[in-house]
Amino acid sequence: MAKKKLDQKLEKSGTSTLKAKKTSKGFGDTVEKVFKATGIDKVAKWILGEDCGCEERKEKLNKMFPYVKPQCLTEDEYTYLDKHFKAHKSQITIDEQVALINIYGRVFPKAPKVEPTSCSPCFVNNVLRKLEDIYIEYNR
Repeated sequence: MAKKKLDQKLEKSGTSTLKAKKTSKGFGDTVEKVFKATGIDKVAKWILGEDCGCEERKEKLNKMFPYVKPQCLTEDEYTYLDKHFKAHKSQITIDEQVALINIYGRVFPKAPKVEPTSCSPCFVNNVLRKLEDIYIEYNR
């Protein structure tokens, strides 16, 4: 039976409708679920009014801390990462950054878009460490 029909039947019978589990896109969705489960959302709306800013905060937290499920590496991507991490380079060229960003963008399709940068710590923290974690996982 289709979910819509089931929900309609349950409403007519006086039984509460089944709630579909919504997967969280990020930390903001998780916070919202916790607040609803504990009743904090109702207290916030009672104190701050209907437009308490919760939706904006949720979206901001989702953008800041998204839940990203990585895709599997292709054989070429794994080979590239294998050569890169075994070389133990102290510097990364722009061409290498572009290649690593392309791999990162495909493996983490929902992650924020990354551009090449001259800031080494930014690149290492935002791209390279995540790719290294995936690479290490493949080698276990």
